[in-house]
Amino acid sequence: MSDWVLLGLIAALVTLLLLTVFGFVVYSGLFTEVVVSAGSPPVGSITLAYKFRVGPYGESGQLFTDGCSISSKLCSIGVYYDNPHTVSPEKCRFAIGRILSEGDAKPSEEQIKRFQKYGFKIFSFPAPSHVVMATFPFTTPLSIHLAVNRVHPALDTYIKERKLCAHPRIEIYKEDRIYFVCPLARQGDFYVPEMKELERRSRAAAAETEDAQTDVTGADTMSETSSISMEATPDSRDTSVATSILLPFPASRGREEADKRSGHSYSESGASGSSFEELDLEVTGDGEGTPSLLPGVGYAGNQEVTEKWTKEPIAAERGEE
Repeated sequence: MSDWVLLGLIAALVTLLLLTVFGFVVYSGLFTEVVVSAGSPPVGSITLAYKFRVGPYGESGQLFTDGCSISSKLCSIGVYYDNPHTVSPEKCRFAIGRILSEGDAKPSEEQIKRFQKYGFKIFSFPAPSHVVMATFPFTTPLSIHLAVNRVHPALDTYIKERKLCAHPRIEIYKEDRIYFVCPLARQGDFYVPEMKELERRSRAAAAETEDAQTDVTGADTMSETSSISMEATPDSRDTSVATSILLPFPASRGREEADKRSGHSYSESGASGSSFEELDLEVTGDGEGTPSLLPGVGYAGNQEVTEKWTKEPIAAERGEE
């Protein structure tokens, strides 16, 4: 009889444990519906203290901890520039930090010096005009993992179906909500200086490689044309005309190369403009978004997406020019 009582108690304890775990997961947001929308953001301009890294996104956890250890009352923010499913982990670029101030408010000198003392840098993001956004409950540490695996696939699907150009992925953790924000325009404004420098170097290296290939191709063409010209008879007018037709056309070649370069470059105004036409955006009377704070979220889910969130983000270069 005592054995049955003991087994019954064990079964009851296991059942209660399972129910507790299940309730904890549900409370963390397991069954929360993920709603993705596009329009005027509830995100205003912000000033942040951040650290920039190149490497696996899994290393962002330590940076979040570093920021929280300096000031636990501020909101956390993460900015992810690359898609980890198409970019190797060691090449992913991201910035992690804390929001020092929002809107017209200015961060205190004491706060700035405190973060700079521990290696953080200070930068400001403007209020985005239009964004793709979503939210998720932030009730337990498990909420972060659930959000990463549920919200990002939903964002990818929304962006892909509507052929939008929305990047980078911004996460803001505020109170009991995680906010995911993906700017649809002026993406370069959300590139920290280190990211802008990496993009500038990458584009410069690509331009040098393209110029070198162009020089080799041009040299080969001139060599072939010279051989044909040497075979032509000086007294033959028809041969001279035929030879001149074989000569390269610099003007046409220049136009073709310009078209090729533009095809590989991301046109911010073109992409965002066509995106807005396909969306039912919620804007105010003057067409500008209403600035207020809304946190966004980081990335690490399993989803099918195009090459990189940033593609070839030249918006940062435009900002510098």
